[in-house]
Amino acid sequence: MTVQELLESANNDRHPPEGLSDELLALWHTKADNWDAAHNIAQDIHTPMGSWLHALLHLIEGDTGNAGYWFRKAGRPVRNMSDIDALWLQIAEELLG
Repeated sequence: MTVQELLESANNDRHPPEGLSDELLALWHTKADNWDAAHNIAQDIHTPMGSWLHALLHLIEGDTGNAGYWFRKAGRPVRNMSDIDALWLQIAEELLG
């Protein structure tokens, strides 16, 4: 799957594609505006990537303080709300390589 295919699926499909990793599933739900589903998945991913996804979600929520905590836990630079779309793409590109 490409980043573009993931993006198109999240924007157009009612359900995520089969076989996505938890990380990609959280990212799919993030772009599909299913914040709660994405958050529930991300908070159970106890890796730096899970923390990075968690940071993105709290940034979307507008909770920049909590987002900052998760960015630091992920070992990533803290981003601001104007970076949300670019950050989603960056995470997707890293996951899909």
